[in-house]
Amino acid sequence: PSGSKPMRRSYPGVVFLWGSLLLAVVGGQAADVYLTLEEAPQAVFPEAESFERKDIQVTEDFRRRLREMVKPAKPSYWEPFYISFIARRGGEVIGYAVVAEEIGKHRPITFIVAVTPEGEVKDVALMAYREAIGAEVRYEGFLKQFEGKKIEDSMRPYRDIRNISGATLSVRALSRGVRKGLAVIELAYLQKEEGE
Repeated sequence: PSGSKPMRRSYPGVVFLWGSLLLAVVGGQAADVYLTLEEAPQAVFPEAESFERKDIQVTEDFRRRLREMVKPAKPSYWEPFYISFIARRGGEVIGYAVVAEEIGKHRPITFIVAVTPEGEVKDVALMAYREAIGAEVRYEGFLKQFEGKKIEDSMRPYRDIRNISGATLSVRALSRGVRKGLAVIELAYLQKEEGE
């Protein structure tokens, strides 16, 4: 795989990001943590001077609208809320980021999706990976494929996203998850701004 290898930290028992909940090891598999919640927004918006955290509550209506936006992809929608960030430079909003998860083969993959004010993916970074195989999706060479994608793009493996042999389920999970992240930002920030 191309791209530089991110720093790898193995934490044997803790790493889930939803508020005070910590996800313990599932089935004995430790999580490889690449970015903490504090590091993640700066990783995808290195040019930002400040971040404002906002938790996006997931109502039934929000979940329904999310499902409509991401069709035909079928990501998971179990999160009770999404941790998001508004990135600013010089007081101006330069984009948004959201932390989301998708199930790989058996366990959740935690990642952050950065989106421009125009609704395009700016960057994607893996935060935690819990599967025994398939972690090649963490490399910059793979994640760069999502840059510039919009919610209208299919982001389907073998079509506009390159597959990685031995990591097919993780590739599919990230493809679904990035669409979900785009949709969350669209619903929480971009559509709201257009209606103001």
